[in-house]
Amino acid sequence: MSHFGVLPPGLVLDTLLRNWLLEDIGRGDRTTQTLISEEVGQAKWIAKAPGVIAGLPVAARVFQLLDEKVNFVPVVAEGSSCQRLEVVAEMDGPLDALLTGERVALNIVMRLSGIATLTRKYVEQIADLPAKLVDTRKTTPGLRLLEKYATTVGGAVNHRMGLDDAVMIKDNHIAAAGGIGKAISRIRQYIPYPLTIEVETESLDEVEEALQHNADIIMLDNMPVDMMHEAVQMIRQHDSRIKIEASGNITLETIRAVAETRVNYISSSAPITQSSWLDLSMRIRL
Repeated sequence: MSHFGVLPPGLVLDTLLRNWLLEDIGRGDRTTQTLISEEVGQAKWIAKAPGVIAGLPVAARVFQLLDEKVNFVPVVAEGSSCQRLEVVAEMDGPLDALLTGERVALNIVMRLSGIATLTRKYVEQIADLPAKLVDTRKTTPGLRLLEKYATTVGGAVNHRMGLDDAVMIKDNHIAAAGGIGKAISRIRQYIPYPLTIEVETESLDEVEEALQHNADIIMLDNMPVDMMHEAVQMIRQHDSRIKIEASGNITLETIRAVAETRVNYISSSAPITQSSWLDLSMRIRL
């Protein structure tokens, strides 16, 4: 399965990586600076468990920021599966850069690969159905751009990246505004033209209200599957162009039944919040 993730542009990515390197290096890598002067060497990354690899281009950039003479060569393609004890990447260059960048680079790839691995499992559950898996804003502060990149490597689609991407009227907004209709009417007066309005609904009455006020996307939140079927039918009969999203307690065991209701999207935070790191290790060879 190929991925279609897009990494942040260099200006953004390099800023993140420099900050993470500074956090780890502090006032200097005392061990490496004491032991290593101008030696060069080779290294390889080995997977200690099977999974889907994500983040190798980011790891390559970590080492390049430390020393442009480092040559980082992926052995497993980004978005491809690896097996336990398989070599994932090889590199050569100045040993001080390889050793100083090791932890930051490995941490990034282990975290992103864990997300891509679990995402792939969710996607495979609904691969023969039209619904697409989308991620959420439940991400680690500072890592959102890369964690959402990892979900796309696993086969999911990104939901909004931040609060400025689209309008999503959730239950607390509805309560504060005094209802779905009032919330939509007020927001339409102020938002820029291209932005869409999505409304979270928890009952058929709320779905009907969202339809009457021309929501662009309707989220069916924490609905029983039977109610979800009915809601999808209501929406399709009203306007087939409205996108439908299902959300709330989506698991590997329930995602297929939700997809069979013929919603367009299924959002879940689980691929990010419930994923485990994919364990990798680096071995140096002079």
